[in-house]
Amino acid sequence: MTVAIIGIGLIGGSMALALKAKGFASKIIGVEDNEEHGKTALHLHLVDEIARLDDAIKGADIIIVAVPVSAAEKMIAGILDKVKRRVVIDVGSTKSAICIEAAKSKNRGRFVATHPMWGTEFSGPQAAVTDAFIDKAVVICNREESDSDAVLLAENLYRLLGMHLLYMEATAHDLHAAYVSHIAHITSFALANTVLEKEREEYAIFEMASAGFESTVRLAKSNPAMWVPIFMQNKENVLDVLNEHISQLRKFKACLEKENYEYLEELMVNANKIKRIIK
Repeated sequence: MTVAIIGIGLIGGSMALALKAKGFASKIIGVEDNEEHGKTALHLHLVDEIARLDDAIKGADIIIVAVPVSAAEKMIAGILDKVKRRVVIDVGSTKSAICIEAAKSKNRGRFVATHPMWGTEFSGPQAAVTDAFIDKAVVICNREESDSDAVLLAENLYRLLGMHLLYMEATAHDLHAAYVSHIAHITSFALANTVLEKEREEYAIFEMASAGFESTVRLAKSNPAMWVPIFMQNKENVLDVLNEHISQLRKFKACLEKENYEYLEELMVNANKIKRIIK
């Protein structure tokens, strides 16, 4: 099977590695606006060739859209209009906007909206990881709007990558993603800015940063070109969770100001309940 991957970054590149290794793809065609990324993808053997979008669509059996969500939203209807019976899958972190745009195409049924729940703070084809998706979840959204054979192909692809499948409506996905993914990135960006603003001695940050700080602030190294569009598309949900997060921070602040250490401990004990869910 020939697979076209539009956007050979972290997710697209990692999918290319896995699909080749698992024998799903006999040939992978890359589409990449960034010339250097295209050269790197070829050099690393992530793809067999780099092609223009129209040529890749014509030559592929399945098209995977792995560009930032703002770009995916703009191009999805145009891609679908050209595919006829080919299957198009996207892998973006927000789903409502792209589903709305896909519905404008007469070939909406050939589209499967998905979100593989994996990523790192790194970007570009050089960040691609072998076996990245094993034991991770993938969300398939609005499957009733997709042709059954297209959904089956997407399901088989993700099962081959070692992922377990979840099904949601796009609006529900975006709400849950705001709480379990998007807020973590905003918090990490904000914490990094806090430390950079208040701790002017870089050597102190470097020498004294503990594992806890490193793990919390790790996501601040994520690519803004990917995350700004995500926050834009999911603005209402992100604002909702951000308001709640600010409310929780204010509780901790008030405990310290009023020396209410009993309530401070209660807040922490309540937070410990997350251990029942996340080991």
